[in-house]
Amino acid sequence: MHNEELARAVRLREEGKKDEARQLLVELAQRYPDDVDVAYQTAWVHDSLGLEAEAVPHYERALAGRGLSAEDRLGAYTGYGSTLRVLGRFEEALEAFGRGLAEFPGDPALRTFMAMALHNAGRSGEAVSTLLKVVAESDKTGGYRRAIEYYADNLDETV
Repeated sequence: MHNEELARAVRLREEGKKDEARQLLVELAQRYPDDVDVAYQTAWVHDSLGLEAEAVPHYERALAGRGLSAEDRLGAYTGYGSTLRVLGRFEEALEAFGRGLAEFPGDPALRTFMAMALHNAGRSGEAVSTLLKVVAESDKTGGYRRAIEYYADNLDETV
């Protein structure tokens, strides 16, 4: 039964009925506190409503439990780290992104969001280097991939 309610809540969120989805998901989270899928979807709906602080404990529950699909775990790490960054909790965000990258090495979205947290933490050189590496690994570099890869690690080099 709760899987049907969860599917309904996801549909509501996807249809833009986020307040209704939030109400249903909060009820489900109270009834099924150990359900990682409910926790993840509850975190997501809070984030989508700009209620980042309320999203945090749901992300933490989702990531602490077992059973999330790989796609949802990746989404949870991305959302959790991004939410912590928005809340000004930069070091915690970097830790979350690091844990995510341990499970999903090289993921470009995680690395891009991590770069934002690096910048916010005053580590702009690492942030730019991270972003350059993400760009270099994409198919958008034209003929400059080798140069971008080089400067990602040698950004301050001049002649």
